[in-house]
Amino acid sequence: MFPTMLSHFAEATCNKESFFAFPTWYKYLPTSTDARSNCVPVIKGITDIWLIVAAIVDILLRVAALVAVFFIVYAGVQFIMAQGEPDKTAKARSTILDAVVGLVIAVMAAALVSFVAGRFVAVP
Repeated sequence: MFPTMLSHFAEATCNKESFFAFPTWYKYLPTSTDARSNCVPVIKGITDIWLIVAAIVDILLRVAALVAVFFIVYAGVQFIMAQGEPDKTAKARSTILDAVVGLVIAVMAAALVSFVAGRFVAVP
Protein backbone atom coordinates (compact mmCIF):
# COMPACT_ATOMS: atom_id res chain seq x y z
CA MET A 1 0.00 0.00 0.00
CA PHE A 2 2.79 2.45 0.86
CA PRO A 3 4.63 2.13 -2.51
CA THR A 4 1.33 2.76 -4.28
CA MET A 5 0.89 6.00 -2.36
CA LEU A 6 4.41 7.05 -3.30
CA SER A 7 3.81 6.41 -6.97
CA HIS A 8 0.65 8.53 -6.85
CA PHE A 9 2.62 11.29 -5.12
CA ALA A 10 5.32 11.14 -7.80
CA GLU A 11 2.69 11.48 -10.50
CA ALA A 12 1.18 14.45 -8.70
CA THR A 13 4.51 16.27 -8.46
CA CYS A 14 4.97 16.13 -12.26
CA ASN A 15 1.50 17.53 -12.80
CA LYS A 16 2.96 20.87 -14.02
CA GLU A 17 0.21 22.72 -12.18
CA SER A 18 0.89 24.52 -8.94
CA PHE A 19 -0.95 26.58 -6.33
CA PHE A 20 -4.39 27.83 -7.48
CA ALA A 21 -3.90 25.87 -10.73
CA PHE A 22 -1.23 28.28 -11.94
CA PRO A 23 1.08 26.56 -14.38
CA THR A 24 4.68 26.03 -13.40
CA TRP A 25 7.45 27.84 -15.24
CA TYR A 26 8.35 24.57 -16.99
CA LYS A 27 4.79 23.72 -18.10
CA TYR A 28 5.68 23.30 -21.78
CA LEU A 29 9.04 21.57 -21.26
CA PRO A 30 9.45 17.79 -21.22
CA THR A 31 10.06 16.43 -17.73
CA SER A 32 11.60 13.42 -16.08
CA THR A 33 11.75 12.20 -12.50
CA ASP A 34 14.92 11.98 -10.48
CA ALA A 35 15.91 9.42 -7.82
CA ARG A 36 13.68 11.09 -5.22
CA SER A 37 10.66 11.12 -7.55
CA ASN A 38 10.88 14.86 -8.07
CA CYS A 39 9.86 16.37 -11.36
CA VAL A 40 12.86 17.72 -13.27
CA PRO A 41 12.41 19.84 -16.42
CA VAL A 42 14.62 18.86 -19.36
CA ILE A 43 16.07 21.77 -21.31
CA LYS A 44 17.47 20.52 -24.60
CA GLY A 45 18.53 23.74 -26.25
CA ILE A 46 18.40 27.49 -26.41
CA THR A 47 15.07 27.36 -28.24
CA ASP A 48 13.42 25.98 -25.10
CA ILE A 49 13.69 29.46 -23.60
CA TRP A 50 10.64 30.47 -25.64
CA LEU A 51 8.65 27.70 -23.96
CA ILE A 52 9.69 29.04 -20.56
CA VAL A 53 8.71 32.57 -21.63
CA ALA A 54 5.33 31.26 -22.81
CA ALA A 55 4.73 29.63 -19.42
CA ILE A 56 5.66 32.83 -17.58
CA VAL A 57 3.33 34.86 -19.84
CA ASP A 58 0.60 32.30 -19.12
CA ILE A 59 1.13 32.79 -15.38
CA LEU A 60 1.00 36.58 -15.71
CA LEU A 61 -2.19 36.45 -17.77
CA ARG A 62 -3.85 34.28 -15.12
CA VAL A 63 -2.81 36.81 -12.48
CA ALA A 64 -4.31 39.57 -14.64
CA ALA A 65 -7.57 37.62 -14.81
CA LEU A 66 -7.63 37.33 -11.01
CA VAL A 67 -7.00 41.07 -10.69
CA ALA A 68 -9.89 41.72 -13.08
CA VAL A 69 -12.18 39.54 -10.97
CA PHE A 70 -11.07 41.47 -7.89
CA PHE A 71 -11.96 44.75 -9.62
CA ILE A 72 -15.39 43.39 -10.57
CA VAL A 73 -16.07 42.55 -6.92
CA TYR A 74 -14.68 45.91 -5.78
CA ALA A 75 -16.82 47.83 -8.26
CA GLY A 76 -19.86 45.80 -7.21
CA VAL A 77 -19.29 46.87 -3.61
CA GLN A 78 -18.83 50.47 -4.77
CA PHE A 79 -22.10 50.20 -6.71
CA ILE A 80 -23.93 49.01 -3.62
CA MET A 81 -22.34 51.69 -1.45
CA ALA A 82 -23.30 54.42 -3.95
CA GLN A 83 -26.90 54.28 -2.69
CA GLY A 84 -28.33 55.64 -5.90
CA GLU A 85 -26.04 58.64 -6.35
CA PRO A 86 -25.69 59.06 -10.14
CA ASP A 87 -22.00 59.97 -10.19
CA LYS A 88 -20.92 57.09 -7.99
CA THR A 89 -23.10 54.52 -9.77
CA ALA A 90 -21.80 55.66 -13.16
CA LYS A 91 -18.22 55.33 -11.93
CA ALA A 92 -18.94 51.85 -10.52
CA ARG A 93 -20.59 50.74 -13.77
CA SER A 94 -17.64 52.03 -15.75
CA THR A 95 -15.24 50.11 -13.49
CA ILE A 96 -17.29 46.93 -13.89
CA LEU A 97 -17.34 47.30 -17.66
CA ASP A 98 -13.60 47.96 -17.82
CA ALA A 99 -12.86 44.99 -15.56
CA VAL A 100 -15.07 42.65 -17.61
CA VAL A 101 -13.31 43.74 -20.81
CA GLY A 102 -9.94 43.17 -19.11
CA LEU A 103 -11.07 39.74 -17.91
CA VAL A 104 -12.19 38.72 -21.39
CA ILE A 105 -8.91 39.91 -22.92
CA ALA A 106 -6.84 38.11 -20.27
CA VAL A 107 -8.74 34.83 -20.66
CA MET A 108 -8.57 34.93 -24.46
CA ALA A 109 -4.87 35.80 -24.41
CA ALA A 110 -4.13 32.99 -21.93
CA ALA A 111 -6.00 30.54 -24.14
CA LEU A 112 -4.07 31.75 -27.19
CA VAL A 113 -0.71 31.46 -25.43
CA SER A 114 -1.60 27.99 -24.17
CA PHE A 115 -2.70 26.90 -27.66
CA VAL A 116 0.36 28.29 -29.45
CA ALA A 117 2.88 27.06 -26.86
CA GLY A 118 1.16 23.67 -26.79
CA ARG A 119 1.90 23.30 -30.51
CA PHE A 120 5.63 23.80 -29.93
CA VAL A 121 5.99 21.33 -27.07
CA ALA A 122 8.61 18.76 -27.90
CA VAL A 123 7.42 15.18 -27.75
CA PRO A 124 9.74 13.19 -25.44
